[in-house]
Amino acid sequence: MTMTRRLHAGRRAATAALGLTLLLALTGCGDDTDGRASVPEGWSTLDTDSLSVGYPKAQGYTEQPAAERSRSNAAVALKVEDGIRTGMVSVQLNFATGVSDAAEAAAAAGAGIGLGSTRKATKDVRLAGPSPARDARRIDYDFTADGKDDTPNRGTPMTGVLVAGVDSSGVPFVVRLNAVKGAVAGEDLDAFVGSITVK
Repeated sequence: MTMTRRLHAGRRAATAALGLTLLLALTGCGDDTDGRASVPEGWSTLDTDSLSVGYPKAQGYTEQPAAERSRSNAAVALKVEDGIRTGMVSVQLNFATGVSDAAEAAAAAGAGIGLGSTRKATKDVRLAGPSPARDARRIDYDFTADGKDDTPNRGTPMTGVLVAGVDSSGVPFVVRLNAVKGAVAGEDLDAFVGSITVK
């Protein structure tokens, strides 16, 4: 009788443990919200005080030295072909005032896309990093190059994606990838967004 009770108790404990494991898997409690985002193979990372983001190094992007980039950018990676800047990943911090959440950050960042651009999609995304800094907004858009500052010839079709939010210290950020249309696959744009870790 004692052996039977022990067997039932053991089965109940095993069932409870299995149930807890399944519950954790289903609720995502095992997800490390403070962890780092995955960066695809062949990519490198731009690292700033507010976030880190991947860029496709294997596709010809290289990090721009601090002395050469605009003062408004905290980090930049460029793809330059025959002297023309055909792709750019940039990070701007504290780019707007009075911004306290992802919606406000996206509104401010979206205003800077330009009059000649066409928004394709806007959606909320969740980034790696501490909550609530994980909340961000993604905007996909198309535009045409203006031919200035070593960019492609005026009128060249371009595509872009930006991600805006606020880090855990309340600093607004916007991360952009702009490139000649068709040069960056849709899955690479998704990978770019998925590579962001907010601090």
